[in-house]
Order: sequence, then C-alpha cells, then structure tokens
Amino acid sequence: MTRIGFVGLGVMGQPMAQHLVAAGHEVAVYARNPAQAEPLVHRGAEPRQSLADLASGCEVAITMVNDTAAVREVILAPHGLLQSLPPGGLIIDMSTIHPATSIEVAEQASQRGIAALDAPVSGGDVGAREATLSIMVGGDTTAFERALPILSLMGKTIVHVGEPGAGQVVKACNQMVVGITYAAVAEALVLGSKGGVDPERILDVLTGGLADNRIMHVRRTNFLNHDFTPGFRVDLHHKDLLIATETASELDVAVPTTGLVLQLMRALRHLGAGGSDHSAMLELIEHMSGHTVSSSSTTAEASMG
Repeated sequence: MTRIGFVGLGVMGQPMAQHLVAAGHEVAVYARNPAQAEPLVHRGAEPRQSLADLASGCEVAITMVNDTAAVREVILAPHGLLQSLPPGGLIIDMSTIHPATSIEVAEQASQRGIAALDAPVSGGDVGAREATLSIMVGGDTTAFERALPILSLMGKTIVHVGEPGAGQVVKACNQMVVGITYAAVAEALVLGSKGGVDPERILDVLTGGLADNRIMHVRRTNFLNHDFTPGFRVDLHHKDLLIATETASELDVAVPTTGLVLQLMRALRHLGAGGSDHSAMLELIEHMSGHTVSSSSTTAEASMG
C-alpha cells in the first residue's frame, strides 16, 4: 500500500483516482472546488485543504491538470508540491503539457531529492473509466519501475519512451494523429451521407477495412446521434495541437496536416463548441458543407417521437 496524493479531479482524473482507491492505496485528494473531491471521499479518499498538506503526507504525488500553466502552479510554484513532498518522493505528472516544462519539473525535483515522471495519457474518458489508458512515460528508468504498479491500475498500455519530456513528445504525436483522424472521419461521414449513403453503413464498412480506427468504435454513437457531451473537450485538443506545432517548430519538423486541423479546432472554438467533445468536428464539416448527417435509425426514432 502506497500513500498517494492526487490533484486534478476532472473528467479524466476522477475515475483514475477511483481506481487507486479501489486497489487499497491510501489516497489523499486536493481540489480547489471541494465538491469535486466529494465522490472520492465517499469512496474512502482523504480530503486535503492545501497542496502542502497533500504533499507532506504522501510518497507519490499524481497530477492530472489542464495545461502547462496549471502544472507550474501545482508543482513548481512556492506553495506547490515540490516544496512539501519529502525527499525520496515521486511526482507523476499525467497532464498534457509542453515537453520543456516536464524537463524543468524533473530538474527541479532532482535538486530536492525527488524523482519526477511525465506520464501523459491517451484513451479519453472511456479509457479512464475502464482503466485501459495508454500511458507514455518520460523520465528515469528506476522511477518508472517504481511507478509501474500504480500506473498499471489506471492503464493497459504503459511504455517508458525515454528521458524527461519524452512522454510529452509522444503525447504530442498521439494528439496529432487523433485530431487528424477525427477530421478525416467527419469528412468521410458528411461526404458519404450527402452522397445518399446511410452513415451507419459507412461506419460498418470502414471499421472492417484498412481505414479502421478506434475513434470510429468509441465515438460511433456520438457521431450518429450528434451527442457531443465532452469526454475530451475541443479546448483541450486545441491546446494539445498548439503544443505539437510549437514543438515541431522548435525541432524544424514540417507538420502541415496538423496545422490545418489546429485551424479547424480553432474554428470550432469560435463557433462556441470549445466545451464540446472533439467529435464535434463533425458539426464543423457539416456547417462547411451545408449538410447534416443523419442515419436511418435516428430518422426513424425522430419520426416515432
């Protein structure tokens, strides 16, 4: 049993922390909004009133916050986790941030006798709930081996990809492919539907061939029912693609398709869909094409209603 502190109890962090509690670890949680911590407290987690209080009593601190600024505030700020986590402790940052900040966290942690890993995840809200996340980890090998039993409670595919910051580089790669795939699926559904083909049949065919991808399985009903309840918000994916394009610029790598999808995500935000799931890319392509995708089953349901 390990004493674990968890910060970041949003759509992803909440179920991730629940898996740790269910496994019997002593889990302490901190949230600026105490209501976010209540479901975990009811399951046996211990609430903490400050980051310092959380860090001083744990061996491992896990963060799952929105962006680079939040990581700097939670970990590196004068009141942050690094100031109170005891020497020998371990920080696992599972947020998606700029690789340079992950390197800075690792360097400052090392100076205080603390290990740090950047361990961003992929798999969305479904993967978080089902503990099937893909976790890409950057940092020291010894720290990775120490963290592996904990990470295994939240994810299925856990890979040590390199030195500090490497996890964030791989996450940028992941978000590039995911964003491009959402755009491709949206375009395919609108083209096929406007051409007179039932979108359900389109997905049936595409998922059985070379075009198959996990997005069409996990978000099938979202596309068909236009249900864009956020599992992963457009705002966050836009942020991730900014990180990807900035990193590409620093490394002098051409990412023209990612740049285009970044602009599509930006357009979605301007249309008021920043808080929607990134499958809302379908709505943007529909808007640009003057056509709304509808399946025979949803049409039938609407007529019966």
